[in-house]
Amino acid sequence: MEDLLHNIRQCTICKEHLILGPRPVVSAHPNSKIVIIGQAPGTKVHASGVPWDDASGKQLRKWLNVTDEDFYDEEKFAIIPMGFCYPGKGKTGDLPPRPECAPQWHKPLFDELKNVELVILIGMYAQKYYLQKEAKKTLTETVANFQEYLPKHLPLPHPSPRNRFWLTKNPWFYKEVLPVLSQKVKSILKLNK
Repeated sequence: MEDLLHNIRQCTICKEHLILGPRPVVSAHPNSKIVIIGQAPGTKVHASGVPWDDASGKQLRKWLNVTDEDFYDEEKFAIIPMGFCYPGKGKTGDLPPRPECAPQWHKPLFDELKNVELVILIGMYAQKYYLQKEAKKTLTETVANFQEYLPKHLPLPHPSPRNRFWLTKNPWFYKEVLPVLSQKVKSILKLNK
């Protein structure tokens, strides 16, 4: 696992497409119990090199009902984005994750992760890649039908502050999805909350 993580962090497979250059961000341990698969680092995470070190990460930790200490404990959470580097800016936000990363690195990572009990799929890129034909037509439909993917996968919307409109429009997410998410995390990690 150490060699694999080292190789990922040295990756330059798509450097010609990265406006800020390569800085792969990943976190994992052979004992990780929960895998979080998000989209790609934003500019703040690119600068710090710390996954989910931004407003989205703060919101995600609230949804999971975990402390920063628990979240960054690699034996509890592996953090594997669809794209390991900041992809650049688009018209309405960041560009999609680079398509080279997941096919190159995800399987080797999962081959090393022997104790995973839950894979949290954040956003449509992760959901389409991992759920494939089982994913619904929209992210909203996929998240609304989250029970279909348990116990292995749990789809979530992106916790970005830009997603306020989606969260306001879909109040069932707070009532139906987050309690299940929080309970599963607590149960898997044996937290005393």
